[in-house]
Amino acid sequence: MLQFPEGLKQKALEEAEKLEREGHEVFVSCSPCYGACDICLDEARAVGAEKIMHFGHAEFMQVKTDIQIEYLPYFSKISAKRARKMLKKAAEMLKKCGAKSVSLVYPIQHLHNSKMAKEELEAAGLRVLLGMGGKHVRHRGQILGCDSLAATRPKADAVVYFGGGKFHPTGIPSQKPVLCADPHIMDAYWITEEIKKAEKKRMGSLLLASKAKAFGILVSTKCGQANLGGARLAKKLLEKKGRKAAILVANELSPTSIQNFMLFGAYINTACPRINDDTEAYGKPIVNLADLKKLLELMV
Repeated sequence: MLQFPEGLKQKALEEAEKLEREGHEVFVSCSPCYGACDICLDEARAVGAEKIMHFGHAEFMQVKTDIQIEYLPYFSKISAKRARKMLKKAAEMLKKCGAKSVSLVYPIQHLHNSKMAKEELEAAGLRVLLGMGGKHVRHRGQILGCDSLAATRPKADAVVYFGGGKFHPTGIPSQKPVLCADPHIMDAYWITEEIKKAEKKRMGSLLLASKAKAFGILVSTKCGQANLGGARLAKKLLEKKGRKAAILVANELSPTSIQNFMLFGAYINTACPRINDDTEAYGKPIVNLADLKKLLELMV
């Protein structure tokens, strides 16, 4: 069974044909894939697959299953010459704001390119530090959508995110200035204000949720996101505060899957913490399990 994140699904036929020429029977998962936490175990079991080849991500966790799982990270190829020019601009922006040291972070796609980024920033006179993330991270400086510890652990003046898009860097706390050095559009720009806006939005969700009388507690069955123990604890603590609560279970949590549960005024999310980025789509406040203590303190 081959599994690809959305951006790599165009490579599915090429990889399938390669393996078929070697004599394998090959299936391709077409279910949405949100990261290395989301392994297509159900699909593999349904067709009797002996192995899952998960493309695009580094290993997230050891999965207890009789199906072999192989992680095959995808590494981006960029123009080193153009990237160095862009990094010089980034270094000038960092020094202009008074930074002398930076915490360099990147997604797995830029593991190999991060060495060049570090060298270029150091050549510009900056001290470059690479922190280690949590238990699901495999490389120094690597961040995940759900784990930005590598950005905040080093004692640096600013954070540099070397990679494409805004999904990963908006998960970094705004305690330090955050600069994006994007080798896909070859530009450097500050993203600190956008991060602060996202943090304010999360605080707004907390305040709104504190007024709710009934809570839906979201549990994912994805192998890297399942947290039934956390959901049970949340239910117990909410009921102690006089609130009603029910545990809602699904493989894929989405606004459509829960929109008809009209009685809930808010949701507690025990799955991927980035789900609460989409509070507007759900139409009700979403509070991550990590913020449950703050929520309980706000309740009258």
